[in-house]
Amino acid sequence: MTHTDHTLTLLADPGGTPEVPDAAIAMLDAEGIVVGWTHAAQQLVGYAAGEVVGRSAAHVLPPPEDARRASAFSEQCRAQGGWSGAAAIRHRDGRTLRMTLRVSLLRGRDAGTRWLVSVTDIGSLSPAGGGGPVRESLLARAPIGIVVYDAQLRCVWVNDAMERHDGVPRHRRFGRGLKGSLPAVEAEALKVVMRQVLESGTTTVHEYRAWPPADRPREHAFSASFFCLQGADGTPLGVCSMTVDVTGNRRARERLAILSEAGTHIGSTLDVMQTGQELADLVVPLLADHALVDLVESVPFGVEPSARTGTTSGRPPLLRRAGLASIDLGVLELPWVREEVVHADPDSLFSAAMRTGRSYLEPVLDTRSGPWVDHDPVRAQKVRDSGVHSLMVVPIRARRCVLGLALFGRSVEQTPFQEDDLLLAEELVTRAALCLDNALQYARERTAALTLQRALLPRRVHGGAAVEVASRYVPADMDHGVGGDWFDVIELSGARVALVVGDVMGHGINAAATMGRLRTAVRTLADLDLPPDELLAHLDDTVRRLNDEADVSDTVPAVVGATCLYAVYDPVTRRCTMARAGHPPPLIVGAQGRVTIPDLPAGAPLGLGLGLVPFESVELELPEGSVLAFYSDGLVESRGEDIDVGLRRLGAALTQPGASLEELCSRAMENVSAQTPADDVTLLLARTRALRPAQVASWDLPNEPGTVRAARQLAARQLRQWGLEPLVAPVQSIVSELVTNAIRHGNGPSRLRLIQHRVLTCEVSDSNTGQPRPRHLRPLDEHGRGLCLVARLSRRWGSRSAADGKVVWAERDLPSTADAL
Repeated sequence: MTHTDHTLTLLADPGGTPEVPDAAIAMLDAEGIVVGWTHAAQQLVGYAAGEVVGRSAAHVLPPPEDARRASAFSEQCRAQGGWSGAAAIRHRDGRTLRMTLRVSLLRGRDAGTRWLVSVTDIGSLSPAGGGGPVRESLLARAPIGIVVYDAQLRCVWVNDAMERHDGVPRHRRFGRGLKGSLPAVEAEALKVVMRQVLESGTTTVHEYRAWPPADRPREHAFSASFFCLQGADGTPLGVCSMTVDVTGNRRARERLAILSEAGTHIGSTLDVMQTGQELADLVVPLLADHALVDLVESVPFGVEPSARTGTTSGRPPLLRRAGLASIDLGVLELPWVREEVVHADPDSLFSAAMRTGRSYLEPVLDTRSGPWVDHDPVRAQKVRDSGVHSLMVVPIRARRCVLGLALFGRSVEQTPFQEDDLLLAEELVTRAALCLDNALQYARERTAALTLQRALLPRRVHGGAAVEVASRYVPADMDHGVGGDWFDVIELSGARVALVVGDVMGHGINAAATMGRLRTAVRTLADLDLPPDELLAHLDDTVRRLNDEADVSDTVPAVVGATCLYAVYDPVTRRCTMARAGHPPPLIVGAQGRVTIPDLPAGAPLGLGLGLVPFESVELELPEGSVLAFYSDGLVESRGEDIDVGLRRLGAALTQPGASLEELCSRAMENVSAQTPADDVTLLLARTRALRPAQVASWDLPNEPGTVRAARQLAARQLRQWGLEPLVAPVQSIVSELVTNAIRHGNGPSRLRLIQHRVLTCEVSDSNTGQPRPRHLRPLDEHGRGLCLVARLSRRWGSRSAADGKVVWAERDLPSTADAL
């Protein structure tokens, strides 16, 4: 900023702020040349900075014919140390604007002076619009403290009134920031605000509290407007602050306190009924003696009312009382208590507010006449008995829907409600409406996510002949939202079973939808009979492809990451093969109650692009009756507690020899029931079974033509020993086709295995790694009909890779007369 003496400065505030609307900032040197401008000044008078900077102030202030008066005006300001009143400002389009001016003398170092002219457009002022403390002080000519800071936020100019605000003499202020005049916390906060003003070039209003030296025992409230002073090219020159002591304004102080309280007391939870009660509790007794908050009946159930509710049928919607507060609840004797249904009279102010969405102010409530008094004389008498003499009815609106009503009444306080009371009430109700709308949107999303998640999770899980299973799933609490946990039990060929548990990072419907996609992918990959490590590698590719789709489409939710634990258990060999991708390891509880955690490589979470290290599988032999515990981190992790504590607690709950899996699940979930979970909780327990040797028969077969006949005979003899005579003919046909293919396409011996469990499984393994594929047959084809016959004779069939080739299998339901295990 220039240090030329006797320079006139015009200030402006951007029109969008509540303080000093329609004002302009300009800097003039001693010769009346404009040396600084703002975007707000351009909005007010139409001139861009390049059009006025470097030119005479007469170009903007008075019309040219009043140049002599302008000179006299300048001399008058210098002589009197300031001036206030109406003045003419010239607009770029030639119009003359009538402005309210207030000229203040600023002092700097070395006896330098500046002039600060605050300009307010008279034509823009609305009688009912109200204004901020600074604007009101401008119009009332009340003291305003003014300080101008340079670009480094050091004081360069100040007026005399500022010393009365904070007690700091101007000679101690020059060249310093705010720390010498305000408490450290307030000074730092205002410094951040001023930095933002410098960077954005806009105006900001900030309210703070301080203890002036002249009145130390009493806290004072100040409202400060900060303006960015800019040069010709838009470069910030500094910041000007205009500060008003609003402590003496009792009503302004009370409203500021109420609004401040509203920010912390309304909407503390996502419970709409609680929000209604919080609104009622806040306004009594700060604003009203009595307050009622009624919501449309569907709102407490998480259903948003229609935008046309109450406008088509002529009947007001049913309401449910959500909030009730009074300085004396016994005075009202209301017919409805909290949470009961409220019936509003069609001709009352309440119904009118619901229909129109407009607020109603009754400064003096007439309870002697009117349609609603005639239709409901009992309630009118109760209102008269309560002494309520002034009433405000404010609809609770959100996104063009009326969610309910808020009623405010005065009985003890004799001052009737005024327009500014209604404005404050509307502001409070608007804040409550926003909280209610957020809760409704959350309820809709959570309901959809829960519905989707429960539809995708298995309703009942079966472990077949391999394992006995039990499970629990508890969704997260309302504050955190539904997550993406899932679990599954997938029956595989050869009596084996796959156990899987996973967790999609995040919450909400996107997490639930992604969980469904991953669960489907796991089932598809499991049908291919892939080893656990290969399955996780394919699943990792799937998640990364989903993320790639999300990068190019706004409609596809991104999968930030997911964890998964996948295991395959074979009851014939009692061996379990497992791998994990960032998921917590399983717990294994032996039949004697010993808890172990297998040394299983953690692996990277799915979809994070960390595929440089492959997933690893670990194979374990499990004694019959071992319990495998698969779980999500929500069961063992909690805030302020190490995960090892949660693992020990889970292990202790599962160490109960002889207890059923359902009992073990209940014990493990007891801690979850005692507190609200912050994440979904999933638990899958599996107790291993083992097939008896008599349930499995296998034969090594040589690679020669007579093998097919021998295999048919071996299978028939075994089936008769098991008492499965009705299966002999179809199984012989299946064995013939599978063994024939093994001899034809293999180059070594094959193996036939029959397994009797819940179904009869027929397996033929060979050394050829090629997977069989059925083909579409034409009428004259002589080959390729074998697999079609196998598919027709079996309930399902397929193939899987093996260490030394492949296994082709087919399943046949046991006859109803046979003993199925």
